[in-house]
Amino acid sequence: MRETALVKPLRLVLLGVALAAIFPARSASAKPNWLTDFKQAQAEAKAQKKFLLVDFTGSDWCGWCIRLEREVFSKPEFEAYASKNLILLEIDFPRGKAQSAELKQQNQQLAQQLGIQGFPTVVVFDHEGKPVGALGYTPGGPEPFLAALEKLRDG
Repeated sequence: MRETALVKPLRLVLLGVALAAIFPARSASAKPNWLTDFKQAQAEAKAQKKFLLVDFTGSDWCGWCIRLEREVFSKPEFEAYASKNLILLEIDFPRGKAQSAELKQQNQQLAQQLGIQGFPTVVVFDHEGKPVGALGYTPGGPEPFLAALEKLRDG
């Protein structure tokens, strides 16, 4: 039986619907080892006496944010440093990922309170919750970013 011009596109649509049911769209969840709840992150930073690194990002549309993730945050050097020294918090403003109303509200409030003007902005707090500085995209991979973090930690 020959397919009509309409049958083939219809099959593709049905295949897409079936795949979406099997593999649901990824909700706006943080990267592995990153929290999304500010209060929880603050509590963990205090309990573990670690600095809190807050990444204000547009994870699915901001080019510099995507580069920061790809060139720094996903690298083993950063991950090793972070596991020893940091609690990680992602405050995301996606355009194509779903987020709960509570998460959107929390993220908007934090951005407003901290005067976030653009993405990416990385704000670093000490374990007592005092802001110690801010960073943005740093070219050159994890080494210059970690050096800038160390300057903030040393005060």
